[in-house]
Amino acid sequence: MEPVALPWGRPREERADAARNRAHLIDVARRMVAELGADKVTMDGLAEQAGLGKGTVFRRFGTRAGIFHALLDEEERHFQQRVLSGPPPLGPGAPPVERLIAFGRARLEFLVEHMVLARASLDPGQPVPVSESPSLFHVQMLLNEACPAEAASGALAVQLVAALEGPILLYLRGEGTPEVDGLIASWQVLAERVCGVSSAR
Repeated sequence: MEPVALPWGRPREERADAARNRAHLIDVARRMVAELGADKVTMDGLAEQAGLGKGTVFRRFGTRAGIFHALLDEEERHFQQRVLSGPPPLGPGAPPVERLIAFGRARLEFLVEHMVLARASLDPGQPVPVSESPSLFHVQMLLNEACPAEAASGALAVQLVAALEGPILLYLRGEGTPEVDGLIASWQVLAERVCGVSSAR
């Protein structure tokens, strides 16, 4: 059974003025990243460019990393829609193992595409996230369909998602463009083996 929604994004309704400020700050921050680069975006600079008080920016984002987390969250929403209602195999309609492989491929491609935001969203004062709950929720659902006995404890989903999220950011921190094709191929091998599927490749 497909879930009605995954828990991506903001958890509750915002006041109209808060929502307007948020949208304005996101637009300004996105423009600053494009024009100046992520390393030049600061809390003070964002407040000045947006014409808002520094207190508003700090209340909205908390830390500098929070700016990039919010930008990445906007991109995550588009990704969520592809997972929930896009064409198969990423979206509904394909066998669970095919969807699991497609999900890993899409997450890795997403991460590489948004590498600047993903790196900048890591707060040096906080632990590197091992998993994002929407990814964990989705992978657990697919494993429950593909290999219910192995997936029962939930540990397998946690380990698989760890291969797609925070730790990958550390692996990809080097200079240059990451070789995502190798990571995608390795993900397919991993997904097929944990689900007991023989690959014809």
